[in-house]
Amino acid sequence: MKTVSQEIQDLSIKSLVSTLNKLSNAYKSMTEKGSNTTLVKKRQNAVKVGLESLKATWNEEDFSYDEEIILTSKEVLQSVIPSVEKQIAKAKEGSSQKTLNEHRLTALKLAIESLENRLI
Repeated sequence: MKTVSQEIQDLSIKSLVSTLNKLSNAYKSMTEKGSNTTLVKKRQNAVKVGLESLKATWNEEDFSYDEEIILTSKEVLQSVIPSVEKQIAKAKEGSSQKTLNEHRLTALKLAIESLENRLI
């Protein structure tokens, strides 16, 4: 995996933790409303696996998921990228929303790379 600065590592982990919290809140809210939670749960699991993969890579922590879960997580994270890119394109230059989504995009790409390296 390519070397990234400590700042990028910290921002990426922070971004994925934030994304995981948002998905957890969405899941809870949707469950209470009786909505279909399949997609949110799938994304929540993928972000969790991606986050743990990055932490394991950068902080030498344990990572114990099987190949099927890694592959599924990678595919789900890849499917989220186009919507994040659209949000970046719509956001005003210099806005906190644009910055947040740029960090999220970087974090997702690094998580995908980390997961890909585990499949080799």
